[in-house]
Amino acid sequence: MANSMLESMLGMFTPDMQQALASRLGESPTGVQSGVSAATATTLSGLADRAGDSGFLSQIMGLLGGGTGQTILTSLPSIASGGPSGTVGELINKFLPMVFGTQQGQVASAITQFAGLSSGSGLGLLKMAAPLVLGYFAKLHAAGSLTTSSLGNALRAEAPNLQGYLPANLPAAAGAFGPTPARAAFAPVVAASATPRWLVPLAIAGALLLALLAVRSLMSPGPPVRTAATVTNETANTAANAVSGAATTAGNTAQAAWAKLGDMMKVKLPDGSELNVPSHGVEARLVSYLNDSSAPVSETTWFDFDRLLFDTGRATLQPASEEQLTNIAAILKAYPQVQVRIGGYTDNTGDPAVNLQLSQQRAANVMEEISRLGVEPARMSAKGYGEENPIADNSTEEGRQKNRRISLRVTEKPGSAA
Repeated sequence: MANSMLESMLGMFTPDMQQALASRLGESPTGVQSGVSAATATTLSGLADRAGDSGFLSQIMGLLGGGTGQTILTSLPSIASGGPSGTVGELINKFLPMVFGTQQGQVASAITQFAGLSSGSGLGLLKMAAPLVLGYFAKLHAAGSLTTSSLGNALRAEAPNLQGYLPANLPAAAGAFGPTPARAAFAPVVAASATPRWLVPLAIAGALLLALLAVRSLMSPGPPVRTAATVTNETANTAANAVSGAATTAGNTAQAAWAKLGDMMKVKLPDGSELNVPSHGVEARLVSYLNDSSAPVSETTWFDFDRLLFDTGRATLQPASEEQLTNIAAILKAYPQVQVRIGGYTDNTGDPAVNLQLSQQRAANVMEEISRLGVEPARMSAKGYGEENPIADNSTEEGRQKNRRISLRVTEKPGSAA
């Protein structure tokens, strides 16, 4: 996501602002960072949904004139510590309903659930994200490099970079903010690419083959009805539609899986701290297991992470994973005698050797991140299993989605070892 608009906007949200906003909202700094990232991406997604509406974009441009950019940027620290006020507050209160319509409250709720924060923090996150978005665009406007047309183009180009930052349970209703194809195509996907790896090269190869056949047909006797460019464009569009359709299917599968995690609940740890986690999520199940003295350590008892996100086809963890990794680190720190194995798995699509390597890299990166969060590396090990031990049918997208996972197994806890 290097040099993306989202990255540039989040770069304006400094660690001091993060701490100030966390203190004001009564939340953890890591949770607030995840929440602001989700809120900013969701705001951009709401704008991108209407990137083809010149009237709407003109209204947004109308908010950016004068010294708006400088005013907003100098106000960011005070917004984090005390909330928006004055002219900037009025601007934000005008901007958010333009983007989200009457669903602002529902959007705020989806963001807090995604970030594992209390429901009352959602609006504060949106009111922090809004000036980041407006301030960034206002700077471009003041420099003369932003027009209605270029704004629309930039928003359309940014849509793929929002993958993994958008809450899975955003309100699905028509209007200013709804389930447009742009958002569906880039819905968050758990620990894997949304698009089957074989589909993109196959589509490209098909496009090249048809283009070659079209060129040869032009060299043959008889009046050509369709040009090579026409065939190539149509094939490319077909390939793009196939990729988008596959991504949408995978995104819907991930959203359905996330929706099954249940309502948020408080889980108390032995050190007196509390976690706000989904009732059916991995954190709640792991704590229950650790608290059960009759539950033995077993090589077959694994806990699947359910809210980790990686860059497509890579082992790079996305920032949206921070919330769950922080929770797991907190649990392990609260149970200092517990040791764990982190396992990486893939589906059976692609080269087995590549899958094995990717699964090892992902497991190692998860272990490294948990270690960075304060858990001693000596208490953990990481191993990639590639295509081994599938838990679902690889012939379906839902099954492949389940098989692409990172899991945790307790290898030692008080009273037992394995």
